[in-house]
Amino acid sequence: MLFKDILGLVHIKNHLATSADSGRIPHAQLFVGPEGSGTLPMAIAYAQYIICGNEKGENLGGNEACNRKFDAVSHPDMHFAFPVANSDKVKSHAVSNHYMQEWRQFVNEQPYGNLFDWYRLIGIEKKQGQIGVDEAMDIVKKLSLKSYEGGYKVMLIWMAEKMNNAAANKLLKLIEEPPNKTIFLLVAQNEEQLLQTIQSRCQIVHFPPLAEEAIADGLIVNGLTRPEALRVAHEANGNFNKALDLMNRDSEDLVFEKWFVQWVRSAFKAKGNKTAIHELILWSDEVAATGRETQKKFLHYCIAIIRQALLINYNAKELAFMQIHVDGFQLEKFAPFVHENNVLDIARELEDAVYHVERNGNSKIIFTDLSIKLTRLLHRKAA
Repeated sequence: MLFKDILGLVHIKNHLATSADSGRIPHAQLFVGPEGSGTLPMAIAYAQYIICGNEKGENLGGNEACNRKFDAVSHPDMHFAFPVANSDKVKSHAVSNHYMQEWRQFVNEQPYGNLFDWYRLIGIEKKQGQIGVDEAMDIVKKLSLKSYEGGYKVMLIWMAEKMNNAAANKLLKLIEEPPNKTIFLLVAQNEEQLLQTIQSRCQIVHFPPLAEEAIADGLIVNGLTRPEALRVAHEANGNFNKALDLMNRDSEDLVFEKWFVQWVRSAFKAKGNKTAIHELILWSDEVAATGRETQKKFLHYCIAIIRQALLINYNAKELAFMQIHVDGFQLEKFAPFVHENNVLDIARELEDAVYHVERNGNSKIIFTDLSIKLTRLLHRKAA
């Protein structure tokens, strides 16, 4: 993967290339950025730049055979670790090596993809993947071997916040003092979820959301006209993965929109109406029947919508980017029901629901309880 193929982020490309050219390569780096900002492709391009001896700010002028191996995501000195779980393919003790064929497909086809896209590809969308102690033992084993081509070897850990404590503690010493010419590249969305001891051992590079112009340029390459590309880029809010989904009408947000509208409408009807409570219970059953990753993504979507409604209610429409495409529902008409007297409580209930879903609580109870609380909160009057 070449630096020139990555959208925007010129300042980060320059920083990484300059530090590599001058021989100042930290042994452990943490790339932190929101979904769709390009952390994974940037990490792979940086590893390719180092391993293949490329130069002058572009992945050019180095070892051509080495670059071809990276094109196939098969360089023997480039190692990967990522969240996995047992599946129909792997019955027990799943580690990244079991899913390398799918990983190469993912990197080539969806380098800006999110965790749910990855889970869906390997058939574990109803589970919660992790980087466990088996993976950590595998990493230690891989990095104890000499470099295949005699130069650098790189271990890229994608979604590093999915490391459990046992795995993180096993890797602490290795990350702090890796073998000679061994580099750790950790890629994460939420650095707060990483152990502080892991963070303290890494040099952190923060990635901003992508600029609308950069996203629009990427969409134009994929066949959109410039006006269409700019419209989609604005709605994507710095997330190129979401922009591609919106372009292809394949975004899970389109399903979440319908769930959210059905939920809110039932909540409004439920005050003093017993039949509407039955609708909320049926709605809770429908959402609870999906996988936990889907449930978490939906709850985060709801938090984003509530924030957008508050911005619209307080006349900050220029900061609102999300749209709901369900006929008959307008975010502008919903916005007055989200105000200073209930927004914090709504957000807190949604975040608590995420917490309980992550810890394998009963989904039907979680969403039924959340629905009843939402009904009360939406009917609360503004101060």
